[in-house]
Amino acid sequence: MSSEGKKLFNIIILGVSFMFIFTAFQSCGNIAQTVITNLNNTDFHGSGYTSMSIIYGVLSASNLISPSLVAIVGPQFSMVVSGVFYSLYIAVFIQPTTWAFYTASVLIGIAAAVLWTAQGNCLTENSDENTIGRNSGIFWALLQFSLIFGNLYIYFAWQGKTHISESDRRTVFIALTVISLVGTVLFFLIRKQEDTKAPGDDDSTNEILGESSSGRNKMMRAVAAFKKSITLSVTKEMLLLSVTTAYTGLVLTFFSGVYGTCIGAVNRFGSEEKSLIGLSGIFIGVGEILGGGIFGLLSKKSRSGRNPVVMLGILVHFIAFYLIFFNMPNDAPIAPMEGTDQIAYMIPSKEVAMLCSFLLGLGDSCFNTQLLSILGFLYSEDSAPAFAIFKFVQSICAAVAYFYSNYFLLQWQLLIMVLVGFFGTITFFTVEWGAAAALAARGSDYSSI
Repeated sequence: MSSEGKKLFNIIILGVSFMFIFTAFQSCGNIAQTVITNLNNTDFHGSGYTSMSIIYGVLSASNLISPSLVAIVGPQFSMVVSGVFYSLYIAVFIQPTTWAFYTASVLIGIAAAVLWTAQGNCLTENSDENTIGRNSGIFWALLQFSLIFGNLYIYFAWQGKTHISESDRRTVFIALTVISLVGTVLFFLIRKQEDTKAPGDDDSTNEILGESSSGRNKMMRAVAAFKKSITLSVTKEMLLLSVTTAYTGLVLTFFSGVYGTCIGAVNRFGSEEKSLIGLSGIFIGVGEILGGGIFGLLSKKSRSGRNPVVMLGILVHFIAFYLIFFNMPNDAPIAPMEGTDQIAYMIPSKEVAMLCSFLLGLGDSCFNTQLLSILGFLYSEDSAPAFAIFKFVQSICAAVAYFYSNYFLLQWQLLIMVLVGFFGTITFFTVEWGAAAALAARGSDYSSI
């Protein structure tokens, strides 16, 4: 197999592995609050929102050290170990206890930081400035198939149910745990890239993350990775992109946890309210996959760079927020186990709710594919620290959003996303214009990014 073929193979394996792991984890997150609401009349006392807030809070802090950990053990082994912790978190729901639930939330936060830092490094190592857009799209589209499979099962398994029994819960989470373990094993298929650099060439990525049998050298690379993370975090481009990244963190919280809970709480949806959570996840996944395919795989045909895709993403999200505001009761995110009988400005419509799910996924893919692409382009030689900063900002904003989701009515959650999304779009445009100017100065074709 040629070097280019090997790199494409690695990207596909990376995407498929993440697809399996996040088929389990995202399905878990989508139904966690609904399942826990049905448990809170037992000895279990926990909150899905609080758990997610812990996960993303720990994840954000752990991103300060994740480049160093990846430097010591290598990206492939980092992803394998992280995948095991994802499986353990999901397994907790088979027979949940409060202490195990929150302990697993802390552990998976650390694992997630390492997983996504290693993923960014692997994506960049197997790409160049001409293929980073394509590879980001392939990875994102494969990853988002995770929203289809798990939610399809939930939709059919929970159709017509208004209460989730112990048997239903165990069956779902045993299956999700096995699926997560399959994705973890697939990481072993990723093939290491041969070093094609001349002896005198400068390559800070290899310097930081290259393999060495010397423990001292590994520690030096770990320290160098940490210093590089601090240095990159205060650059103008990274600070501007952090506003855009913050928006993706808020949206991640909303579509992966809050919106499904809202749908499941609307009593006017009748006996379908619980199964609609799964259907909503499917439509989000369709939007994500479509966006990843169009704006990633077909990026080579674009002559105008990333900005039009991001503009489309914010417009699609604003339409979705407007429709959700009219369709969903204001108290839906914090409704009790009995649900809510309130209405917003229209009778709740299942069709509108599913359309909004699709739009949320489509807009999210616009932002994330372009963020992955521009980070891989700007920081090709410092990929691990750059992607660690990306996940740090995204996860800390997701943690904050999960925390206030326990208390804020729907209208305030939507308003926060509108404001941050508006400014995040402007800051992305600023960085992209700078990247285009730098590329033009090198004499490269702008469409190649």
